[in-house]
Amino acid sequence: MARSKLVVCGLRLAASAFSEVDPRIRFAPAPQEGSTASPDAPLASVSGPARGILAAERTALNFLGRMSGVATTTREFVQRVAGTGAAIVDTRKTLPGWRVLDKYAVAIGGGTNHRAGLFDAVLVKDNHIAAAGGVSAAVKAARLGTPAHLWLQVEVESEAEAEAALEAGADALLLDNRSPDELRRLVARFGARTLLEASGGIDLATVRRIAETGVHRISIGALTHSAPSADISLEVRGGPTPPVRQPAHAREGLRGEDEVGV
Repeated sequence: MARSKLVVCGLRLAASAFSEVDPRIRFAPAPQEGSTASPDAPLASVSGPARGILAAERTALNFLGRMSGVATTTREFVQRVAGTGAAIVDTRKTLPGWRVLDKYAVAIGGGTNHRAGLFDAVLVKDNHIAAAGGVSAAVKAARLGTPAHLWLQVEVESEAEAEAALEAGADALLLDNRSPDELRRLVARFGARTLLEASGGIDLATVRRIAETGVHRISIGALTHSAPSADISLEVRGGPTPPVRQPAHAREGLRGEDEVGV
């Protein structure tokens, strides 16, 4: 059950955690993936052998908590920019080993998935530009060294760098840590020519102001690197038969085959 308001995500992973431990465990989700749950709302009912349920509990809750937390955080950002036309996109700042799951949770929350890795697009950042000796040199080197079909985006810090990047063959511009006034000027000059993405330290308090500058996308690393885990718990509601009374010296705890509903 939810302990706070959240966007539900990860039900199939939670179900898999229980079935991997014991195929006899039955998992019935209550809401749909992507729906909003209120505090104390049931997310699923689980029934079967108590040993298996309690053994899988933490793994199942870890999936649900992490993924619902990312989806909930994403939904908050998406709602803040509603009506502006700006899309909220994720980054590669994901939990190691969880990139597919983190990006799935972003999509469930209403965000847009960006690059999955270094293989499906090229991003020329400030360090690449410095190493190459300038924007034009960096973009041309990237074009020569990668397949032509790969999308190429360049991080720029001024109108001059933006112009140089586009002339060299960039497909999109990344505007990192630019003020709203700077973003508006860049949108006015380049917004009709290419895709503009704002990034850098943008939070819930500032994202609406950034979106209203006219940028096409806003990338938020915090969607996956800082999203708090959603508060979700598993509660035993009782079994079909009363517990067996044991002698005082007997080891406490549930028998392996006791069935419970949670």
